[in-house]
Amino acid sequence: MYIRKNLRWNVVWRLTWRSLLLFTVYNTLICLLYGPLNVHFLDIPWQPVALLGTAVAFYIGFKSNGSYDRFWEGRQLWGSIVNTSRVWAIRVFDFVDPDSAAKSEMAVLHRRLAYRQVAWCNALRLHLRRQTAELWDTEVAPFLPVDEAIQAKALSNPPTHLLRRQSIELRELSDRGLLTEFRQVALMQTIQDLFNAQGGCERIKNTPFPRQFAFFSFAFVWIFAAILPLGLVEEFDHRVALGQYHVWLMVPFSVLVSWVFNVIEVVGHTSENPFENDIYDVPMTTICRSIEIDIRELLQETELPAKIEAVDDVLY
Repeated sequence: MYIRKNLRWNVVWRLTWRSLLLFTVYNTLICLLYGPLNVHFLDIPWQPVALLGTAVAFYIGFKSNGSYDRFWEGRQLWGSIVNTSRVWAIRVFDFVDPDSAAKSEMAVLHRRLAYRQVAWCNALRLHLRRQTAELWDTEVAPFLPVDEAIQAKALSNPPTHLLRRQSIELRELSDRGLLTEFRQVALMQTIQDLFNAQGGCERIKNTPFPRQFAFFSFAFVWIFAAILPLGLVEEFDHRVALGQYHVWLMVPFSVLVSWVFNVIEVVGHTSENPFENDIYDVPMTTICRSIEIDIRELLQETELPAKIEAVDDVLY
């Protein structure tokens, strides 16, 4: 997620330089044909071009709103994961009866249940980014027993398995008398909340932005950019007050308008999939590290990992 107040020009340039170059070449060619070469059949009335531009503006605005909604829902889901993870840790510490077992056993048990939650957060992040195979051993396995880490990695949906393992352990604790029925139900409700958040993230990940909206938004912007100079060139040619070479002023103005429309379309496109590990996505790595630090502090650990810092104004 880009966190700087203003976008750096190199970021804007990297996103739009190809289209900007293409717009410049195309508009210069139209102006060259109309002006020095006197190919005047190219010009068209300005009114239908303006009408089309208005329609395209509404359409790409609709797409941008839909794309932003997907990003914002993803961020809300991960915000709920942060809060639910804290609730899980607090309930584990308070609900598992410390008077029914040795203090050392309770410390090990609390740590295992809390660390598995950290592992689940990291596993969900890797699952959404399709990075499980390459990063599991460093990002998830250290928080799990060895056999459990190996078993979960081999499954198609490791986060689901980890929540299932939490549920099994709660049942075992209840059977041992370390967890009352009411407290078991409360902890299972927390697991259900985590499943709901996971399901919401998977829905966004596995359901692409409707292609008909994305495709036609792209197509309409480029159609508008193609006919825009044909409508503007005659308008500038008739502005005698602008001087002898006034027709060439069409190029920068047409390029600017085309560029603005294209940027709006690109902004919507970059927000469609918020779990791709791109610079505009939900910063899941940063959120997972924050959850890890919170939970390990609740465990009264002192050797904590450092917070994730932005790299080139980007949090991943």
